[in-house]
Amino acid sequence: MEATEKLCLAKKANQIRQLAVTGIYRAKAGHPGGSLSIADTLAYLYFKEMKVDPAQPKWPQRDRLVLSKGHTCPALYAALALKGYFPTEELEHLRQLGALLQGHPDMKHIPGIDMSTGSLGQGISAAVGMALCGKLYGETYRVFAILGDGECEEGQVWEAAMLAGNRKLDNLVAVVDYNNLQIDGTLDEVNSPMPIDEKFKAFGWDVFFADAHDFDSLEKAFADATASKKPAVIVQKSVKGKGVSFMENQAGWHGKAPNDEEYKQAMQELETCAAGLEG
Repeated sequence: MEATEKLCLAKKANQIRQLAVTGIYRAKAGHPGGSLSIADTLAYLYFKEMKVDPAQPKWPQRDRLVLSKGHTCPALYAALALKGYFPTEELEHLRQLGALLQGHPDMKHIPGIDMSTGSLGQGISAAVGMALCGKLYGETYRVFAILGDGECEEGQVWEAAMLAGNRKLDNLVAVVDYNNLQIDGTLDEVNSPMPIDEKFKAFGWDVFFADAHDFDSLEKAFADATASKKPAVIVQKSVKGKGVSFMENQAGWHGKAPNDEEYKQAMQELETCAAGLEG
């Protein structure tokens, strides 16, 4: 990837983190850890990979994205706002009564949301349905789904994987955000779904790996997934809370809003990152 393009994506990812943290802080509720871990992936998808048009949110030929780990929607909202679906100021009213942006994605009211999600395991099932529909009607759009690693403890994930493999849905790309933490601790401490890669292979998927915070790695993984003749999954190693030092690799930041001092420190760190990217 060209250095200029990589820099542009890094700036977008940092902006996504700033907007997500601000939204959660103002709401006094939300899920910062997993939102921060997928910021680079969302920047890559919306500003390089996906065929979308903010002026036509329901464009039939658009690529679809289903955030199966719907609780991390602050990052998705930030990406959509930066792409031009709605003003970035909407993030300041996250979860507030009467506001556009709810605590989980709502396809009926929020431009750019392709599926309402929140109950873990259901998003990937909806994505499989979208991909199957595309095949049945000869459409060329692709479907992307982002899952949490803890979410893969849900049996519904594997029912969806079985159908996708049997139908050879090569227009479907799943991303497992593997940060090894969920609400109550590490995967091993809760109910490890590992080996995730071998399970997907058993259901007829191609499996690829990526560093979630390296755009060259993401570019290669998505290129390989696109070239696959099977449904593809990218298992991306990520850092929960990436970009905010005291949130990184801490299960306690799965679903907790920062207080005034924590917000100030988080924004200072992200602004320092932004200044470094400006060179």
